Amino acid sequence: MSFFEEKNPEMDRYLETHGSSEPEILKKLRKETFQKTTQPHMISGYQQGRLLTIISQMLQPKNVLEIGTFTGYATLCLTAGLAKDGKITTLDVNEDLAYLPKKYFQESEYSNQINFKLQDAKEFLKETDEIFDLVFIDADKENYAEYFRLIKPRTQSGSVVLFDNVLWYGKVLEENPKQKSTQIIKELNDLIAKDNDFENLILPLRDGVNFLRKI
Repeated sequence: MSFFEEKNPEMDRYLETHGSSEPEILKKLRKETFQKTTQPHMISGYQQGRLLTIISQMLQPKNVLEIGTFTGYATLCLTAGLAKDGKITTLDVNEDLAYLPKKYFQESEYSNQINFKLQDAKEFLKETDEIFDLVFIDADKENYAEYFRLIKPRTQSGSVVLFDNVLWYGKVLEENPKQKSTQIIKELNDLIAKDNDFENLILPLRDGVNFLRKI
């Protein structure tokens, strides 16, 4: 078992009890995600959720884009710092699961600021002329490099972009990976590292977050 696959429940509990408390709506959503979905590990969860909330609160963005809604946990974390006239567009293609994020978005105090769309993200990015202050990508890994290429012109100086799962359970250390998703994630990390229009840092939080800021 690699370092990135190891689980440490005691450390997770310590981190949660020594961070700001999780809002009740997120506790409910996390519980229902584990009850009703077949891959509950896909949820952002407490630690990453706190990171997204704090970044959003620091930026107070007017326009946020999320690619990969899943059950909406990360979406609600990102709404916490929205400007009063701000909005978040969150994209997914899973129609069967859409009822769950919709339910919690309606319960949220930010319901009027959330635009949930069942649409392919590549199509959306090719069609939109919007500029985004904050972007979070946690979706199909085999399109990560393409998402980066499409997102870049939709950002401006100071925009923050975050890609989740960029360590891919440690598989990025493989020299010649056979798995397509691993190849693409390595390509993404290389593209970002060589792009002089962004400064970045990979945070070893959970499965790795590539944290970018446009210069």
